[in-house]
Amino acid sequence: MTKAKKKKTAKKKQNIARKSPVKRMSKTELKKYKEILLREREKVGGDLSHIAENTLNKSQRDASGDLSGYSYHMADMASDDYERDFSLGRATDEQKRLYLIDEAIKRIEEGTYGLCLQCGKMIAKKRLSALPYTEMCIDCQKKKEG
Repeated sequence: MTKAKKKKTAKKKQNIARKSPVKRMSKTELKKYKEILLREREKVGGDLSHIAENTLNKSQRDASGDLSGYSYHMADMASDDYERDFSLGRATDEQKRLYLIDEAIKRIEEGTYGLCLQCGKMIAKKRLSALPYTEMCIDCQKKKEG
């Protein structure tokens, strides 16, 4: 994320926090969600390290199990490339999720957690329970996805 985009997002959060007449979460609720987010962060971090250990840190030769100096079949190479690309995609998705979790933890500390970053309304607790790192209420998310 670029500096300008981060700055814009931070400014948006401050504006929502200032002008939002919505009732905020209690400290007990915020603490509960923070614990959930920290557990989720730990889980995602473990998934990322597992992907890195098992796929991304291996050479193509190690991944194929080829111990000889001879080349192996092109179909095997294609399969290995596909698996590697798939793992890279998973790692990217996990990295994005980790970023969203960190942003949610920051919002807890700022006191804006649970407020939609788009409209400033309270996000339904059901949604937060299912997706604790969400940034938007269901209506704004639907609009965003078109």
